[in-house]
Amino acid sequence: MTDDKDVLRDVWFGRIPTCFTLYQDEITEREAEPYYLLLPRVSYLTLVTDKVKKHFQKVMRQEDISEIWFEYEGTPLKWHYPIGLLFDLLASSSALPWNITVHFKSFPEKDLLHCPSKDAVEAHFMSCVKEADALKHKSQVINEMQKKDHKQLWMGLQNDNDRTPFHSEAFSTCGCRWTTAYAGRSPQRSLSFCTCS
Repeated sequence: MTDDKDVLRDVWFGRIPTCFTLYQDEITEREAEPYYLLLPRVSYLTLVTDKVKKHFQKVMRQEDISEIWFEYEGTPLKWHYPIGLLFDLLASSSALPWNITVHFKSFPEKDLLHCPSKDAVEAHFMSCVKEADALKHKSQVINEMQKKDHKQLWMGLQNDNDRTPFHSEAFSTCGCRWTTAYAGRSPQRSLSFCTCS
């Protein structure tokens, strides 16, 4: 039987090979090449938006670029769901790479929330952490963490370059993405939170 820590590590460090393709009706000055990335399972699409947008802006006129959004096989992808959850719900039985379509117009107002900035993503993430801590530990873990620890937790997720157990480890259960954050680097003082809405 696999040790829980092995599963946590595999999910936390897990990557999904992804191919971003510009929607066929987007107006371009020349053909847009697909853009390939290895997406961290425990992150958000909005944290890679800048890279994808920069790639496709090279072939588009500035006046044709508005709010970017993504879809998979006709389903708009919610920015506030972790990448691994989106993949597991929508594409886990598909061949890799995961083919995501990129749009710059016709934002689906009734299906998606607007994401005004990365600050909104950070606020959502920290809200999920605080909610889970309130349910599991009566807010003791978050209240004992210093503001710099909150920021370090977010920066580890955002920058995808400092993935230590202090920042968080993740695992999937019952179709949800649960994340465990260790306060003060102590597994005895951990909290788990569902990053699904």
